[in-house]
Order: sequence, then structure tokens, then C-alpha cells
Amino acid sequence: IKLERKRKRDSWIYKEDASLTHGQFDRILAGDVGFLEHSEEPLCREFYVEYMSNVLRPRVIVDYEREPWILDAGTVRITFDMNVPTLPVLEPGKLVMEVKFTEFLPQIVRDILPGKAQEITAASKYVLCYDKASYLRGFDYWQEGWNVPSV
Repeated sequence: IKLERKRKRDSWIYKEDASLTHGQFDRILAGDVGFLEHSEEPLCREFYVEYMSNVLRPRVIVDYEREPWILDAGTVRITFDMNVPTLPVLEPGKLVMEVKFTEFLPQIVRDILPGKAQEITAASKYVLCYDKASYLRGFDYWQEGWNVPSV
């Protein structure tokens, strides 16, 4: 289980994460975040400050199975994410394929992309789950003055 923060600048994505135990995860969901204030992980301490300062609360849990493949040439990482069980957001038989590389994209990988792929779409599992959770709760739950039961 990881606490993760992604930042995007232009086309570059920077990701930070910190490992959490299942017990820590459960405490965060229950609203008990005080232990993060003194964590050795800077991201956990920053999360604590943001949580307390901006009254952050969990909105969605994204849970899925991942099958990773790594190709040394070009430092390519291909992952297949499937079975998003908490909120089923993928159509049956579909999965999310992510292709990440740092140096170059080898021809063998290029050959399996656009022309031969069934469907190419930018997809964020977080956004898919968040949108579905918003739909299930009602889209305008965040508006000021609304009495919203905790979930």
C-alpha cells in the first residue's frame, strides 16, 4: 500500500510515494492521521500538514491488479492494470496498458502500439474511480453549504 503524489509539469510527470502498512492505511481512512506528523517519510509529513490545513478527506480508493513487464532497451516499462474491484470502472475484458520509457521507445514496442492496438485512450484509474464515486454520491457534493454525510 502506498501513499502517492503525482505532479505534472507540461508533459513530464513526477511521482513520489511512501509505503504504508495496512494498519496505517486503516488509520488514515478512519481519520486518525496524527502518527504521520512524525513519520520518517517527508511525503507522509507533508500529507499530514495538507490533511490538517485543507481538511482533506478520502474520496476514493483505487485498487487493481498490475502485471509489469520491463525491457532494458530504452528503459521501457509496460504495465497491464486490470480488475479494478472497489469500483468496477473498466468494461469486462478491458485493461489499461501503460507504456513508460526514459531514453527511447524501441521499435518492437512501437510495432504493438497505434496501428495494431484495439483502442488507445489516455486513462487514469484514479479519475475513472473518482468519477464513478462522484456519480454514486451525486456530483455536487463538494459545494459549500451542503450537509454531506461522511462516507
